[in-house]
Amino acid sequence: MSKTVALHTLGCKLNFSETSTLGRLLENDGFVKTDFDNVADVYVINTCSVTENADKECRQLVRRIQRKAPEAMVVITGCYAQLKPKEIAEIPGVDLVLGAAEKFNITQHLKEITKGDSAKICSCDIEDVNTFTASYSISDRTRTFLKVQDGCDYNCAFCTIPMARGKSRSDSIESVLANVKKLAADNVKEIVLTGVNLGDFRTIEKENFFSLVQELDKVEGIERFRISSIEPNLLSSEIIEFVSNSKKFMPHFHIPLQSGSNKILGLMRRRYKRELYAERVGLIKTLMPHCCIGVDVIVGFPGETEEDFKETFDFLHSLDISYLHVFTYSERANTVALDIKPVVPMNVRNERNKTLRNLSYQKMQYFTQQHIGETRKVLFEENNKNGMMEGYSDNYIKITASYKQDWVNEIVEWKI
Repeated sequence: MSKTVALHTLGCKLNFSETSTLGRLLENDGFVKTDFDNVADVYVINTCSVTENADKECRQLVRRIQRKAPEAMVVITGCYAQLKPKEIAEIPGVDLVLGAAEKFNITQHLKEITKGDSAKICSCDIEDVNTFTASYSISDRTRTFLKVQDGCDYNCAFCTIPMARGKSRSDSIESVLANVKKLAADNVKEIVLTGVNLGDFRTIEKENFFSLVQELDKVEGIERFRISSIEPNLLSSEIIEFVSNSKKFMPHFHIPLQSGSNKILGLMRRRYKRELYAERVGLIKTLMPHCCIGVDVIVGFPGETEEDFKETFDFLHSLDISYLHVFTYSERANTVALDIKPVVPMNVRNERNKTLRNLSYQKMQYFTQQHIGETRKVLFEENNKNGMMEGYSDNYIKITASYKQDWVNEIVEWKI
C-alpha cells in the first residue's frame, strides 16, 4: 500500500509555494497526499521563524501529531529548521530536520531513516546555500504562488531571514517563463510572484526584476499577475509606470514600511526613509487611483517611544493606502535589535498592535467604499463555504457571492 503524507505550512507565501513543491516531489515518489487533520504515515511541517509564535506553533503541531499518530514519521523543514535544528531535534516525536539546502531532497532522506531512531539533522552552514530551486503552489488554490527569488543580502536589525535562507539568489527568466507556461497549460488564471526580497531579483545576464515583469507581460494564457511584496527602495518608477499600463499586472502592491519614524527606520537598518515611501505611494495613486496598497508595519521595536509610534500612526493615517499587516516586534536570537535599548514592554506592544489593526480596518472600509457601484473583474475561487464562494477583484477587493460551479476559476464582471 502507498504511504500517506500530510503537509502543513507556517508563514509566508514563499513557504506555501515550497510546501506545494515538496508535496509534488513526494507524490512522484509514490506517496499519497492527505489532509493534515487525518492520520498519515508521514507529516511534513514547513516552518517559519519570523516570530516566536511560529516556533510555538511548530511545537504544538508536533504534540498534536504525537497524540493522533504516534507511529508517524515527523519531518520539520523551513526557516526554524535551519536556524535551530538541534532545538527541533529534541522535540519528542520529531524524526527528521531538514535545513535550507536539504529540504528538496526530502524523498531521499525519508528512505534513510527509521522511526524510533534519534532525530536525524540534515543541515549545513547557511553560507554554503547557493542554489535556487524553483517552486510553485498548484491545485492548492486558484491563485498560484510562484517563487522566483530566494534569500536576502539585507541585514535588517530585527530579521533572521538571511540566516535562515542565505544570500539573495534568483531563478533565470528563461526558467520562470517555462514554469509560467506550464501553469498556463494547467488552466491557472493568476500567478503571484514571490520571493524573500523579490525586488532584488537579478540574473547573471544582468537582468533585473523590471526585465522579468516585462517578459511575463507578454506570456499568453495567464490572465493575471500580482507582485507579492516589494521593498520601497526597489520599487522603481519604471515598474510602477509599467504596471499602470499593463493588462496582466494587477493594480495591487504590497510594500513593507515597518515604521513611519525615520529614527526607528535607522535603528532597524532599513534602506530608505519615510519620504521615499510617501513618494512611491504618491506615484502609484497618481497613475492608478484605484490601486490597492498593502503595508507591513512592526510595532514595539526597541527604542520606539510614544512619540515615535504616534509619528508612525499619523504617517499611515495620512497615506492613501488600503490595509496593514501589523506585526508585534518579537525578539529573535542573533539579531542586532537585541542590543537596542530601551525594550518596549509587551503590553505596550500589544496595545500599539491593536491601534494599527483598527486603522487598517478603517483604511480597508474606506478603500472598498470608494469602489462601490463600479464593475470590476473578479476571479472566483473553488471554496464552497455554506453555499457561498469568494474571489478577489483586480484591485484586491474581497467579494463574496452565492456559489456557482461554473464561476470557479473564472473571471467574472462584477458590480461592487
